[in-house]
Amino acid sequence: MKKKGFQLLVLVLLILALPISIFLIGEKTTFFNKAYLEISGKDANLEISLTGTKPFEPNWQFFSQGGESSSGMLTPAIPSMKKLTPKYIRIDHIYDFYEPVGRNSEGTMFYYDWEKLDIEIKAITQMGAKPFISLSYMPPAISGGSEVDLPLSWARWTGVVNKTIEHISGRDGLAISDVYYEVWNEPDLFGSFKLKGPKNYLELYKWASLGAQSAKNTLPFKFGGPATTALYKSWVYDLLAYVKNNNLRMDFYSWHKYTPYMADYQTDLNNLETWKKEIPELAAKELVITESGHTPEVDSGYDTKFSAIHTLSVLTTNFPLIDKVFTFEVIDGEGVQKNWGRWGLLTNEKWGIPQEKDRFKALSFLNQMNVPGLALEIKGQGDFVKSMGVISGQSIKLLILNYDPNGKHFERVPITITGLSTGEYNYKYSEFLGDSYQFPILISDNTWSTHVLFKSNTAAIIEISR
Repeated sequence: MKKKGFQLLVLVLLILALPISIFLIGEKTTFFNKAYLEISGKDANLEISLTGTKPFEPNWQFFSQGGESSSGMLTPAIPSMKKLTPKYIRIDHIYDFYEPVGRNSEGTMFYYDWEKLDIEIKAITQMGAKPFISLSYMPPAISGGSEVDLPLSWARWTGVVNKTIEHISGRDGLAISDVYYEVWNEPDLFGSFKLKGPKNYLELYKWASLGAQSAKNTLPFKFGGPATTALYKSWVYDLLAYVKNNNLRMDFYSWHKYTPYMADYQTDLNNLETWKKEIPELAAKELVITESGHTPEVDSGYDTKFSAIHTLSVLTTNFPLIDKVFTFEVIDGEGVQKNWGRWGLLTNEKWGIPQEKDRFKALSFLNQMNVPGLALEIKGQGDFVKSMGVISGQSIKLLILNYDPNGKHFERVPITITGLSTGEYNYKYSEFLGDSYQFPILISDNTWSTHVLFKSNTAAIIEISR
């Protein structure tokens, strides 16, 4: 009887404890939070010294637009995009969508008609930006097959690239300075180009570069590539060696990155630092991510706050090592409903005035950091919590965010700033899509410390000023 009574008591206690255990797991108490952190990553302990020496250069005012339409797709986005003060807007599909290259019915003469492409370029300039042109895909008039096949002759490909640059950057054309020209779009996917064999990207790049190098009477422009689907060591090494050996032009090296995990970006950054030591030419190139997002697929996260915080985390993780990080894309293509998981910062105009999604709002929020000043070195960044900072006169601004692709992690973040002059300051806290508050603080020993709780997938800008 005693044994049965004891077993019954244990059973009753287990039943009573079950809902409490479920509640504790759901709420992530200190115990469960610690266990989660020990498994998943390290906490942040942000240490900021006011000894910035390099100008603060925003890496986020860059946007890509995919081939959603061939008839003025960017025009409806002009009013909203002007608010983001973009520097560059990238477009692809310029040859197969806008068909600027044609030939007569006999196939004996080629001609150029830039009207449809110029509509998109005009929209870009009306946003206050400059065009970043992906030289893709193969014009039907010169293709040996489809839009991702080789040209009928390399000389014709060279000629098309030459005329494109002279039209956009030429003093007798649109006369736009500092345009970027990128050879192809995801060549390892669209066209299945390799680095050897009959469909060789190195050949595609060479003949495009010859077209750029022979362009006459132009304003300054940049030329590069390859805009691969990810950062691949073989492409970096082989392309840079080929460019060097053949005296070709390359001002920037570009690739795309779609992943929900910041560790993937950090791996790329670590690899780049290693490769720069092995390839001196790489260290001299501007590094550009020309498309980014949490997945290349249509996904509901693009219509929610999730992609907003992901975008802030991508930009902060890559700051300041990657010069330009392009967010994909500007505006949705037409779907069966207003929000359909498309990549756009804005909804399609089919549903009325384009709606600014949370991802758009995140970039608008980030623009509060765009002040003239010096970039701050911030030590102690964690696996979830990232930060960037700028000092401008008597003002210090810190963007701090906590991004977790699983939406579970929260963290109480220590923040220490050293090098402050003594005296009274104003502390202002502004949460993304949340509340703001401010109060005075007194600095008595040149150092100020605090702790701030960041829930999962939240961001804030902290400003200390006097």
